[in-house]
Amino acid sequence: MTTRSPLQRVADLLRAEWHHLTAFTPSTRRWQLAFAAALASGLPLMVGAWFGHLEYGLISSIGGLALLYLPNTPMSHRMVWLMACAFGMAASYALGLMTHFLPLAKVGVLALIAMLVTMVCRFYRVGPPGSLFFVMAAAIGAYTPGTVEEIPLRVGLFTMGALLASLIAFVYSLQVLRLQPADAVPPLQPPTFDFVVFDSVVIGAFVGLALAIAQALQLDRPYWVPVSCLAVIQGVSLRAVWNRQLQRVLGTAIGMLFAWWLLSLPLDAWRIALLVILLVFVIESLVVRHYGLAVIFITPLTILLAEAATLGHAPLAELIASRFTDTLLGCVVGLVGGICLHSARFRTLFGNPMRRLIPRQPPS
Repeated sequence: MTTRSPLQRVADLLRAEWHHLTAFTPSTRRWQLAFAAALASGLPLMVGAWFGHLEYGLISSIGGLALLYLPNTPMSHRMVWLMACAFGMAASYALGLMTHFLPLAKVGVLALIAMLVTMVCRFYRVGPPGSLFFVMAAAIGAYTPGTVEEIPLRVGLFTMGALLASLIAFVYSLQVLRLQPADAVPPLQPPTFDFVVFDSVVIGAFVGLALAIAQALQLDRPYWVPVSCLAVIQGVSLRAVWNRQLQRVLGTAIGMLFAWWLLSLPLDAWRIALLVILLVFVIESLVVRHYGLAVIFITPLTILLAEAATLGHAPLAELIASRFTDTLLGCVVGLVGGICLHSARFRTLFGNPMRRLIPRQPPS
């Protein structure tokens, strides 16, 4: 038996990593869905530009991301499902806004939101993006400056964006269901303690830890750290977690250069709206095929959705560097969380005490 040298083993490892990094996933996603998602995020910005309140359009645009939860099921199921997700996102955003006035509670509340939303998403088998946009909405709301009196206005704007997404999804569904049959509604699988409860508690704990570290380091925009952590830790396996972490870091690094170029252009409210439409269309066309390539375009999109109303108030280099630092930190925490989540020893150490907290069922 030939013994391979350490150099050959390293070369094999690098080739395997390169294969995982560059592999494309086949997808049957229609371009109409990407176009509908682009309209759901872009039309609120156009309305905001028309009335001279781009900041209002940005809030509704985040609500428009609810369209991405649209399943390929019959109309009666998909619309109820989508509106339930839209309500959940609006509720998460409202809780985040209220948390803004409780600085000491931000970490605990965001961790609790991540835990509960992940439990619900796992119980009902909500597919990608899972709990990501719920937590993102809560995190952005928690760090949006304002007054208590503005909370109803902002929640209303967010909900209007989600309602517009539901309307666009309805029109899209009328068209697409003529082109291809809907999938049958999958039956709910029996929930397990590990998948629904234990995983959700661990994910929520690491999301809270990511935010706590960001606040301890006094980062300017700490809300991107827990969002990046959640995006990585949601992988279905340790390999998926590692791939997601690597693709997110490399994609963000390239996306920073792309965002630098885009944001250095003369952008007014109308150009920002059109740019968001284009970016969302490209992202939704790519994300199901190659996550790393999609992240290149996700990076400028997230900057626009969170910072478009204040572009020019801070140096562009500072904004770009801050975004990369936040992403890198979140990915590291998410990778550590993923290692713990997929460790049998960690599950035994912490899972057994958690099981004892479950009330025993009385004998029948």
